[in-house]
Amino acid sequence: MTQENILLEKKHAIAYVTVNRPKVLNALNGATIEELRGAFHDIKNDASIRVVILTGAAEKAFVAGADIGELAKQDPVSGKAFAQRGQSILNLIENLGKPVIACINGFALGGGCELALACTMRLASDNAKLGQPEVKLGVIPGYGGTQRLARLVGKGLAMQMVLAGEMITAQEAYRIGLVNEVTAAAELVPRAEAIAAKIVANAPLAVQYAMEAVNKGMEMTLAEGLFLEAALFGVCCSTEDKKEGTAAFLEKRAAAFKGR
Repeated sequence: MTQENILLEKKHAIAYVTVNRPKVLNALNGATIEELRGAFHDIKNDASIRVVILTGAAEKAFVAGADIGELAKQDPVSGKAFAQRGQSILNLIENLGKPVIACINGFALGGGCELALACTMRLASDNAKLGQPEVKLGVIPGYGGTQRLARLVGKGLAMQMVLAGEMITAQEAYRIGLVNEVTAAAELVPRAEAIAAKIVANAPLAVQYAMEAVNKGMEMTLAEGLFLEAALFGVCCSTEDKKEGTAAFLEKRAAAFKGR
């Protein structure tokens, strides 16, 4: 697939996905959304890739939002399809089965903030700004912002961000739990790579099932979530990686996991 709006690079079990529209602060238009879909399907089907690092080109923005020109043309029918198309791609990212680390380098507004919310974890540069300003345009967040944000930071803080439509700093985002860490801009991707290296060293299926337990468990009662956890624990016990991991521990050597 020809990619004009994103960059995809793979090295050392890590896929680097970069939204590459710096002249418009990496805004998400329809073409970019579809290129993200293609890239993440490629990554999902590539067994050599274990972790994804997602960021924006240049220094000003991760993703500054949706393409307002496209948004202005939406009617009730096309608007619903517009939102569902974006939601489906963010669902793919959230449930990829491989951790996706968002490196928020600058503005992450509207669809950009929602894109970060769909990632497994979020790191921010110290100059990053995050927000859901859709109400200023007469609409609401449409790519999952009203749902994932509340689940992540709580109802009250999510309401404040969505209804006021104001940007918050990286430091405030860290305080409320919206981002995991704040780093200097130069250290953002290296810090993500350090986390990725630790993940790559672990059993691939265990990582996948742990993510599934957390993601699905968030939508369940505690009892249902515990049942899911036990079931996935049992599945792990049937894998070659579990045999290798426990044997390596007992033999005091490094494990050689194969994702089987």
